[in-house]
Amino acid sequence: MSARWPLRRRFTLLALLLGLVMSSLSAWIMQDMANDYEYVVSGEILRGQAEDYGQRLARGQALQLPSTHRLSGYRILDPALPARYAQLPAGMHEDPDDEDIHVGVFDTAAGRLVFVIDMGDIEQMERHLHRLVIAMIVLGTALAGWLGWLFAGIALQPVRHLAKSVEALPVRPQPTQLAVAVSHDALGQLASAIDAYQARLVDADAHEQAFLADASHELRTPLAVIQGVTEVLLDDAGMPPQQHTRLARLERGVQDMGQLLEAMLASARRKPLTIEPVDAQALLQDASARAMVGKPAIPVVIDAPVQLHTARREALLLIAGLLRLQLQAQACTQLHLRMDTQALDIHTTTTADSAAMRSLARADTGTGSALLDRLAARLDWQVLILSPSQTRLQLHPEIAGARRQPNS
Repeated sequence: MSARWPLRRRFTLLALLLGLVMSSLSAWIMQDMANDYEYVVSGEILRGQAEDYGQRLARGQALQLPSTHRLSGYRILDPALPARYAQLPAGMHEDPDDEDIHVGVFDTAAGRLVFVIDMGDIEQMERHLHRLVIAMIVLGTALAGWLGWLFAGIALQPVRHLAKSVEALPVRPQPTQLAVAVSHDALGQLASAIDAYQARLVDADAHEQAFLADASHELRTPLAVIQGVTEVLLDDAGMPPQQHTRLARLERGVQDMGQLLEAMLASARRKPLTIEPVDAQALLQDASARAMVGKPAIPVVIDAPVQLHTARREALLLIAGLLRLQLQAQACTQLHLRMDTQALDIHTTTTADSAAMRSLARADTGTGSALLDRLAARLDWQVLILSPSQTRLQLHPEIAGARRQPNS
């Protein structure tokens, strides 16, 4: 039996085999009982006839032994007795030429008597019984298969409930008590194994979160030191211009690394998002300010007269990261940000497309940054690269939940 077969189908096949075995056994018993019944009936009839006629003949009564189409009686020396019957020993026998005929040879007080009976009617009934037995085997096997399919569905119902419970588990690992709701058998062992596996996932997740917290603390410290030293060196008025340019580039790298670190921790955090009302205009202003830290300031035009219901910190990190990528990819002269209840459009006015921006534009979705893509997935938003100078952040309707602010 193939291991890939559905469990219900395997149960049905086993029920079919069981039905075939039981039906065949029942048919064999019925057939054997019918044969025994034939021998018992014919034997008792002939023995009764022999005893009756033997006693009467022994008392000297002049009797004519029966001679009909069904029952015939003979003395052993009767010339009408067929020769093949005269040689038979005492007891019950079947005619070797005709199985419908039963021959009884009995030793009585009047001598040996031979009685012959034709059981053709009973044999006809047996042939009818054969057909009935075949029908019983076929119908019994089919009924067993149908009942097996039905009972397998009932028996597998707890397995389906367990499967639905497992499917309903959230992505975030959490402890489960599935074994409490099922029986203490193989299904209970399966549920206990799932509970134990979930417990291991919870422990692994806790260790991961602890690692991220430690890594955040350990990484922020050297970044803060580098940023502090860089700011002190940049304040030195006597620094050569070339050295000042290198330090400014170092400062931008430190700022970018700090923001990427915050994005990584925000996307990896397992805690539920804190959804709150957020003014889109202020959010975009803060995001553009973060994106331009350490970079030449450019004019920013913001059109966002809406209010969002979202996680402000994560949204700020994502939008700032997108703006930083846009500013790094090309030389911008102006940045346009427009947000409504469905999407945020980021459009830049550029002098010329750079190779980095053209590379970014080859992707239909995604930012090219694994951290920002994961952060967008956590917010259930989608980033679309429409052109080298235009990026759209598609807001999920349930999370956006935005409403138009009244004009003041």
